[in-house]
Amino acid sequence: MESEIATAIDAKPISELVNAAYRGVDGRRGWTHEAELIAGERTRSRDVAAMIDGNSTAVLIRRGDNRHSLLGCVAIEMNSASHCTISMLAIAPERQVAGYGRSLLADAEQFAAEQGATIAKITVVEQREELIAWYERRGYRRTGFHEAFPYSDDSVGTPLRGDLRFVNLEKIL
Repeated sequence: MESEIATAIDAKPISELVNAAYRGVDGRRGWTHEAELIAGERTRSRDVAAMIDGNSTAVLIRRGDNRHSLLGCVAIEMNSASHCTISMLAIAPERQVAGYGRSLLADAEQFAAEQGATIAKITVVEQREELIAWYERRGYRRTGFHEAFPYSDDSVGTPLRGDLRFVNLEKIL
């Protein structure tokens, strides 16, 4: 099974997958959800479509046996000639223990390296220690830099806590 680059027709299924994995009712069956931290949609199909149509970001997807069902997705944004940001890694909640996340992350890193990236950055909500540890096991290291959570940006959902912030992690590709 290989990853493929998403097209505009994939925007809605990607959005549905990401929302289910991060904050949906089904996402609570998986281990990567953030439903206790943030409510509402994680992304909207129009935002995913804009990402797909943009010049600096590629979204990789994995399909299931049924070509219409998505197993996972990940976005790679080339920030400069040598740096990228990997985001929106999501696996269908019922498939989260099957190794698809690890495999899709490796595909994203390879894709970024082929584009010339030598450093990949990931940001994770600080309170998601289990997810941060997962990335650390994949070779990412905390930079010591934190970013404020965008509380006034309703496109990221509704924060359920007042102490959220992002941890930055990097990996040399």
